[in-house]
Amino acid sequence: MTVLKSRAVAGNPPGVAQIKGPDIQEWAATGLLDEDVLKGVAKEEKWGTLLDKKVADTVKYKGNYVAVPVNIHRINWLWINPEVFRKAGIDKAPATLDEFYAAADKLKAAGFIPLAHGGQPWQDSTVFESVVLSVMGVDGYKKALVDLDSATLTGPQMVKALTELKKVATYMDPDGKGQDWNLEAAKVINGKAGMQIMGDWAKSEWTLAKKTAGKDYQCVPFPGTDKAFLYNIDSLVVFKQNNAGTSAGQQDIARKVLGEDFQKLFSINKGSIPVRNRHARRHGQVWFRCLCSNLRQGLPGRRNNGRPATEHGAQHGHHAGRAGRVLRCGDQLH
Repeated sequence: MTVLKSRAVAGNPPGVAQIKGPDIQEWAATGLLDEDVLKGVAKEEKWGTLLDKKVADTVKYKGNYVAVPVNIHRINWLWINPEVFRKAGIDKAPATLDEFYAAADKLKAAGFIPLAHGGQPWQDSTVFESVVLSVMGVDGYKKALVDLDSATLTGPQMVKALTELKKVATYMDPDGKGQDWNLEAAKVINGKAGMQIMGDWAKSEWTLAKKTAGKDYQCVPFPGTDKAFLYNIDSLVVFKQNNAGTSAGQQDIARKVLGEDFQKLFSINKGSIPVRNRHARRHGQVWFRCLCSNLRQGLPGRRNNGRPATEHGAQHGHHAGRAGRVLRCGDQLH
């Protein structure tokens, strides 16, 4: 992000860059993003009906598209190596924090790393948000981390959430400080660790290792969050350019990214949900069931009071940016 800001201020921004959520609005407010270059594409491709309003609003500034939405990620997943669980005498995935601690104790006693975790700020934030959601629920999460309500931030529920977070941290990989998430994922994949708290993009590592969902690995909602959905929307912003060729390239990227083939192929391989309305509703639930054998939730969408979450991945190069949302499973995007 520092390099991007430096280039933009120096008058040499890239044609597109991955930026998310509130950051899109902040960048647009600087006047550096192009509010016109996507108008023709959006009209031709019928983005008004292709995208859900919630998704479209995320990538618009003053009613104009300044970014192209790519996909939707769920954040609050717990990834499990079932063979490691069996060796440690654990017969099911944990559904509550108490079950999580019990499983972690058994993993530690059996000589495994209970929780693979790289001690980077964005990874710490991912765990923190999941624990807060587990302890405080959707409404408490929103009051504390979105509304920044002082009474909630200093109240007993937040104290409990921080206490639980401290306990979760005791099970983390002692050698994980500063480690990239995929290196920690490899420890679960290779049978050195039992669990990892990570977003759905972790599927790509398991796929790369030629592992099969439901057999070689499981992913379940982080304990206590099975009826809630922390998510973010990956997006590519378009910067103002003085070169007609670059502007044409921005338009080509927009068409390709929101094309049916790209949306389907990309999301299946990455573990995410496509942003195209029809694909999200038709394929999203199926893909997640393939990915997570015991997933019981419906598709993510706009909840009755769907709200922005705190900043997920602010220090994470690939998933950088304040982009999270929180909702209750089963709610619709519109």
